[in-house]
Amino acid sequence: MREKKREEYDVVIIGGGAAGLTAGIYAGRARLKTLIIEKALVGGLATYTNEIENYPGFPEGSSGLGLMNLFKSQAEKFDVKFKLTDVKTVNLTAEKKTVETFRNIYEAKTVIVASGGRPRVTQSKNEEKFLFDKGISFCATCDAAANTDKTVMVIGSGDAAIEEGMFLSKFAAKVIVSVIHDEGKMDCNEIARDQALANPKMEFKWNTVVDSFEGEDHLDTVVLKNLKTGELDPVKVDNCFEFIGYVPNTEVFEGVLNMSKQKYVITNEEMETGIPGVYACGDVREKGLKQVATAVGDGAIAGVNAEKHIAEEEVFENQIMQKEKIGMIYIYSAIDAPSRELLPNLQEIEKEYEEQVKLNVIDLYKGKSLCDRLSCDVEPMTIFYTLNGEVASVSTDCSVPAVKKQLNELVAEKTKQGSTA
Repeated sequence: MREKKREEYDVVIIGGGAAGLTAGIYAGRARLKTLIIEKALVGGLATYTNEIENYPGFPEGSSGLGLMNLFKSQAEKFDVKFKLTDVKTVNLTAEKKTVETFRNIYEAKTVIVASGGRPRVTQSKNEEKFLFDKGISFCATCDAAANTDKTVMVIGSGDAAIEEGMFLSKFAAKVIVSVIHDEGKMDCNEIARDQALANPKMEFKWNTVVDSFEGEDHLDTVVLKNLKTGELDPVKVDNCFEFIGYVPNTEVFEGVLNMSKQKYVITNEEMETGIPGVYACGDVREKGLKQVATAVGDGAIAGVNAEKHIAEEEVFENQIMQKEKIGMIYIYSAIDAPSRELLPNLQEIEKEYEEQVKLNVIDLYKGKSLCDRLSCDVEPMTIFYTLNGEVASVSTDCSVPAVKKQLNELVAEKTKQGSTA
């Protein structure tokens, strides 16, 4: 078996939906060498939506494919590269992260997980034939207007199903809801249930599941099966909406990233996963609203923070942990008067030692990630002393005599090392 080809990038983005494309635009515009890996169709699930009317800046609406093609063109404008393949394994904990596909191993300084997800489907007969633009949809917000004065079916009775069903009723002539439970029982909250039951446009089929989807080029009938009697009920519809859950594409990240019980990646508001240099954005992360607009916001944050991480890594390696001189890294807070007032004293000490000592100053709050790299969880007015690019000691005694004493010891040690080299 031939050895896999290796390629190096600043940023590797796993997933080419709205979130991944946005992250790519930001990273590419920052002149980072960026790769987007997409296993299916660039643009993700949004490409299957006939019309998107709620994305800002497009008052006349846009097809999902048209909008995603604009995203892709903009990413390509900033020299973002694309690979249409599936990710097999990842190593995200090493300093140089790797993303492995069938033929290649991509090495990256940062990785952005934007692998999105897929709607849970009923797995009923003929379902695949009508998915997305042929009668089965998964987004009422996206496709409600296209169903004005039509008859639609909603599968499911959770919060999403009932709330989306009520939204559809503003447009459709009739909304038929298939519910797996006995009459009056739903999985949604009680307020939504009561409102749905009182909605004159909504009709309920209790104790039913989908047996099959029927039609020629487009869905026209959903055949429901009664769970108690086994009776089949063919229901004529123009379109069907499935709201029975969502499955994130996170299989390859299991045991690597922190996930919820539903296997969504858990991040903070900065899209950080807890592994330095690894971010997650879009529908793959644990969050509430999953829309193109929210995916774009996530992707922007992830792209900016990837750029920031790379820049800070270079600063940390080349400036903070430099090897040429004895390092004096002062951690302080700009809003803490005593630590702020000490800064001129340390600058004078650096001058006294001429070319032997280098002072680096880090604001405890603005430079949080740099402090994290130093494992600094102490109060302001802390000095890290380095020798040959490694931390030699840490002290919260920042008085002038204490600082000079520590520096004298390190100067002596460095001199000794030089004489024995």
